[in-house]
Amino acid sequence: MYLIVTRSFPPDTGGMQNLMWGLTNSLAKHFMVKVFADQSKNKNLDEKLSYSVDRIGGPKLIRKYRKAYLVNDFIKNNKNISGIIADHWKSLELIKTKKKKICLIHSKEINHNKGSMLNRRVLNILNNVDFVVSNSQFTKNLAISCGVNPEKIIVINPGIEPLKELSKNILFEAEDLLQNKSPRLITVSRLDKRKNHEKIIMSLKNLKQLYPNIVYTCIGQGEEEENIKKIVKELNLENNVLFFKNISQELKNALLAKSNVFVMPSIIYKKSVEGFGIAYIEAAQHGLPSVGGKDGGEADAIKNNETGIICDGNNLDEIYSSIDLVLKNNSYKNFINKTKEFAKRFEWDNIIKQYFKIL
Repeated sequence: MYLIVTRSFPPDTGGMQNLMWGLTNSLAKHFMVKVFADQSKNKNLDEKLSYSVDRIGGPKLIRKYRKAYLVNDFIKNNKNISGIIADHWKSLELIKTKKKKICLIHSKEINHNKGSMLNRRVLNILNNVDFVVSNSQFTKNLAISCGVNPEKIIVINPGIEPLKELSKNILFEAEDLLQNKSPRLITVSRLDKRKNHEKIIMSLKNLKQLYPNIVYTCIGQGEEEENIKKIVKELNLENNVLFFKNISQELKNALLAKSNVFVMPSIIYKKSVEGFGIAYIEAAQHGLPSVGGKDGGEADAIKNNETGIICDGNNLDEIYSSIDLVLKNNSYKNFINKTKEFAKRFEWDNIIKQYFKIL
């Protein structure tokens, strides 16, 4: 049996939740699995699962101690546990066991100044587990620079679920929302500084001169929402930018399927950096090339000039020219087959085989 100790798990939504969901379900096909997760308002999900999920509630600090107590107690009373897989170094901080421990790392949660108190806490955990699973080569290099023992680190990219066929009705709905505009750019992400929506929209102002009917679909929500909408208004782009949030997964996929280019030229903002970028792979499933930034783990998620273009997200001219290069003469069509084939490598049935090597 393997224990999954996580702070992020469905039905809550987000990239980490999707990662832990896919990993747990893939493991459960081959091993007994038990999950210790944070409390969620929706309890119906757990009843439908083939494995047991213990939900721990309460204030954040108390929850951390309660979860650790329950995990330690479960280990003490069960002899058939092979190991523990954690989503975050903090999930292992209070776990006391000699069982095999595997900790996932993603980037910003380990990006602390060397010698700082947080850095020492990170190293105390990561240098005392059996394996550190890094989501990209970039994150591995970051971990090494922070003091993590390189011999413990293995790079395993996050996985994705195989793409399900979309209904004609949802595709019609997406087409209707896009108002027959073309070409079509799209971003699916949290609206924060790191994702760089601001420069995408500034590029859009210039791209509109070449492509008067261009449309940019922005799916997500976050603290930058009002600022981004303000820029759209100031640049007179209300007819060229569509905002969506709290939409179904099916509609999100349909909007991706009906778009031409995925744009997310991420930057480093304070300690926040793109560790991998599963959104690029999800876009590739639909045949979309991506325009991504050079400062994070995008190089694992985008094959430059094959499944998209990696540019300097801090350089507005580079973002503009990269998008234009993919749009010019409908060049995005040349990427379709390569992106779809590339995305298949990241399906969970393939990714989980890499975990077997350390389990």
